[in-house]
Amino acid sequence: MNAYAYQNKLAIVTGASSGIGKAYAIELAARGCHVVLAARSIDKLETLALEIKCQYGVRTYVAACDLSKANASRLLAEHVSELGLTVDILINNAGFGTYGHFEEIDPEREQDEIALNTGSLVDLTHRFLPDMLVHGDGIIVNVASMAAFAPCAYSAVYGATKAFVLSFSEALWAETRGRGVRVLALCPGATETGFFDVVGGKEMAAGSKLSTPEKVVQAGFRGIDQGRSYIIDGRANYYMAHIIRFFSRRRVAMIMERMSNPKRYG
Repeated sequence: MNAYAYQNKLAIVTGASSGIGKAYAIELAARGCHVVLAARSIDKLETLALEIKCQYGVRTYVAACDLSKANASRLLAEHVSELGLTVDILINNAGFGTYGHFEEIDPEREQDEIALNTGSLVDLTHRFLPDMLVHGDGIIVNVASMAAFAPCAYSAVYGATKAFVLSFSEALWAETRGRGVRVLALCPGATETGFFDVVGGKEMAAGSKLSTPEKVVQAGFRGIDQGRSYIIDGRANYYMAHIIRFFSRRRVAMIMERMSNPKRYG
């Protein structure tokens, strides 16, 4: 598959104020892409938008929103439409995780986690994919995780949402093949972002070496140019994700429990 031409396309990046989302927005702009930056923090978004505009000369737009809340995806799509913009590229990056014994985690927090990690991602895809198909051109990148490949004890909901993202993205990739739209599930391992600050510690990394947002994003661009349905950042992560196929699901769940058990880090 040919390399995608980003010049003068318009991308919307969710969770754009930091981490992988911020790195994605910067790299898209560096390739000549105009960007809509969506996240909760208006101050961070405005600062980033100005930096990108000054450095790369592209148009930047800011949309402050909490996509875990009801109707937030619809309102974001309506805001983009009111600006007279047509989205060529959708980077569904916004998400967060929870960690700990399931019965001790705030149920409302986990409902927000499900809504953000899966609900908003599906809704935004519904709202922007049809026009991409009409034009026969577009990109959708859904940020999944290494957690998508195995049941994740002590982050059961997070792992399940990322398994959903991977399955959904691969199915959509198959549906849209040959219709001009490229769909990719980007699967990073532990990465140097604010993710672990939200979770409350780095225990979820289970001792993994942290990658960088920039490295993860470059993997995403490679996956798109190669026409992949998913891509894993890092060779070690790739082998880890696939070696578990040789074990029973029961065994994998037990191994993951031992690796992530809070007592191990007490």
